[in-house]
Amino acid sequence: MSKTVKDLTAGTAGGIAQVLVGQPFDIVKVRMQTSAKGTYSGMMHCAGGILKNEGPLAFYKGTLTPLLGIGVCVSIQFGALEYTKRFFAAQNATRGIGGEWGKTLTGSQLFSAGVAAGLANGFVSGPVEHIRIRLQTQSNVNPTWNGPWDAIKKIYSAHGIKGLYKGQGVTFLREASGYGVYFLAYEKLVQREMAKKGIRRDEISPVNAVLYGAAAGYALWAVIYPIDMIKSRMQTDGFTPATGQKYKSTIDCVRTVWRTEGLPAFTRGLTPTLIRSPFANGATFLGFEMAARMLDRI
Repeated sequence: MSKTVKDLTAGTAGGIAQVLVGQPFDIVKVRMQTSAKGTYSGMMHCAGGILKNEGPLAFYKGTLTPLLGIGVCVSIQFGALEYTKRFFAAQNATRGIGGEWGKTLTGSQLFSAGVAAGLANGFVSGPVEHIRIRLQTQSNVNPTWNGPWDAIKKIYSAHGIKGLYKGQGVTFLREASGYGVYFLAYEKLVQREMAKKGIRRDEISPVNAVLYGAAAGYALWAVIYPIDMIKSRMQTDGFTPATGQKYKSTIDCVRTVWRTEGLPAFTRGLTPTLIRSPFANGATFLGFEMAARMLDRI
C-alpha cells in the first residue's frame, strides 16, 4: 500500500471519529450563529430548545452529509498534509538540515503544509458544509429539503454549481488560515515530545495524541471563529433577492453584521464550539494516528 493511500485511509478514520463525536455540538453552534439576535440566551437554552421541540435525534440532523463528506475532507487534509511534509523533508535532506531524512520540519514549513491541506480540503468542505448547514437550520415543519441528496438536487437544479459552492471564498480563507495554525500546533507538540523523550512518532501515547489534538483544535478556533460565523451566515442566506438574500458579498455580510449586531455576533455560539473542540479534534488525531500505525504494519 502506497504512503498516499495510507494517509488517505487514516484520514478517513479520523474524519469519521470527528463527526460522530462533534456533530451534536456543531448543530448548536450553527443554530446560535445563524439565529436572530436574542433568539437564544445561551448554549443550554439553544440545546434545550432543540431537545424539547425536535427530539434527541435532531442533534444528528444532517449527519449523513458530514459523515460521508467530512470523512473525505479529513482524508484529503491528511493526504495533502503528509504529501507536502514529505516534499519539504526531501528538500531538507538535500540541504542537510532537519535531522534524519530531513523530517524535522520548520514552523514555516509546517504552517505551509497546513495551508496546502486546508485549501485542498476546501474544494470538498465548502459544498459539504453548505448542505449540512441548510439541513441543520431548516424548520421541522414543512422542511424545504428531505435530506442531503434532495437538497443537492434542488440547489443544483435552481442555482447550478455556483449554488452548491455558495460562500466558497470565505470557506477557503477559513481553511487556509485555520489549518495552517492547526497542523503547526499539533506537529510542533509531536516534535517536542519526540525530541524530549528520544522516541519515534508511533511510540507517542494515544492519550497524548488526544491532548495534542485538543490543543490544536483550540488554536484553530482561536483563529477562525469569526470567519466561520460569516461563512455560516453566507451559507444560510438566500440565493437571490427573491429568495431572501440579505448579503451581496462576504464583505457586505461582515459590514452588515458589524453594523446591526456588533462585536458579540462574531462570537455567538463560541461556547459549544469550545466544549466540542477538544473531543472532536482529539478524536480526529487519535483516529488518524491509530489507523496510520495499523496500516504501517500491513
